[in-house]
Amino acid sequence: MRILILSQYFWPESFLVNDLVRQLRSNGHDVNVLTGMPNYPGGKIFSGYGLFRKWKDDFEGTPIFRVPLWPRGTGGAINLMLNYLSFVITTIAVGLPRLQGKFDATVVFAPSPIIQVFPAIVYKWMTGTPVALWVQDLWPESLRAVGAVRSPRILGYVGQLVRLLYNHCDSILIQSQAFRTGVSSLCEKSEKIVYIPNWAEDLYQPIQVLSSIDKTTLLPSGFKVMFAGNLGKAQSLETILEAATLLKKYDDIHWIILGEGREKPEFVRKVARLDLGDRVQLLGRFPPCDMPKFFALADALLVTLRPDPVFDLTIPSKVQAYMACGRPIIAAINGEGRRVIDEAGAGLTGPAADAQQLANNVLRLYNCSDTDRKQIANQALRYSELNFNRRQIVDRLEQTLMSLKQKEHPV
Repeated sequence: MRILILSQYFWPESFLVNDLVRQLRSNGHDVNVLTGMPNYPGGKIFSGYGLFRKWKDDFEGTPIFRVPLWPRGTGGAINLMLNYLSFVITTIAVGLPRLQGKFDATVVFAPSPIIQVFPAIVYKWMTGTPVALWVQDLWPESLRAVGAVRSPRILGYVGQLVRLLYNHCDSILIQSQAFRTGVSSLCEKSEKIVYIPNWAEDLYQPIQVLSSIDKTTLLPSGFKVMFAGNLGKAQSLETILEAATLLKKYDDIHWIILGEGREKPEFVRKVARLDLGDRVQLLGRFPPCDMPKFFALADALLVTLRPDPVFDLTIPSKVQAYMACGRPIIAAINGEGRRVIDEAGAGLTGPAADAQQLANNVLRLYNCSDTDRKQIANQALRYSELNFNRRQIVDRLEQTLMSLKQKEHPV
């Protein structure tokens, strides 16, 4: 098949859609990508790219068509709104006209903002190309959950917009089974909803680190609880600090934080205020290729989220990465993510924002034998191989796209 991938985010930004393109090409499909100028997460256009530079690019042999957009900057409602809207406008105005030939389907990779599917719908009107929308974040729920929009009236308008977008897509792919109810409530045809979960890229796999060299020398000795990812409001970072305070008397329990985000400055201030500098270490952001080595040196991998109905529906992407690396997980989350970890036997879980239970679970794993920890790690890896296998998931996606093609061009 000839497939168009439309996504505001793409390589050299680090998103799962990059791996999707690799697998589709490996399976023999002709893939093109339509995307924006890379600027996530730092908020500045990456070096080498610009308003009049690198509009045509290449990713491992895949043609990339880029459009200019307003960079995210340091965040904030106005910057993000301009970032989102500029991508939609420039994609329609200068992106779609540059595409050549007929595509069998458009796949829209859709973390926020959901409005990035609009150019694909316009392209469908222009060419008849069916649209498969891969929903990563639920709108308007996500806007409310992160505090981006508080007005019930505006959230209602966003809901009406999402309903319109869903009903103009030919297939809606959901990354969590728990998304089904919310999507169905805004979609007239529930039969077009298909479960396509996320997976961990191939680089996430168990490795054996024979020596602590280069970046890993930053890690202390002792029992290491490691968090990797965005440091934002959704991650309930205060829960980590409260748990670290509860376990402060254990000199050899260390909390390792890998990542950046809008909440990092406040997090650093709280670490100092709570006198946790010898227990909590913030090492900054590292490229994805370094993560398996860091994970291999951790005794437990940590995932936390704020208690919120929309977060309860998601499986945080780090869960798949942690499992694929075969490491025990400690989680302070609710809903679908917690269910998956419990079902896998991949670690110890407790309610979101429950610092006491998080501390208890860290202590339980700390007191476990190496044999017990190894068993938990093996269960995580086994579940990942059975349920989050990239090739099997992409095969399911291909079947969905093929059915759309056949509906568009019946034999």
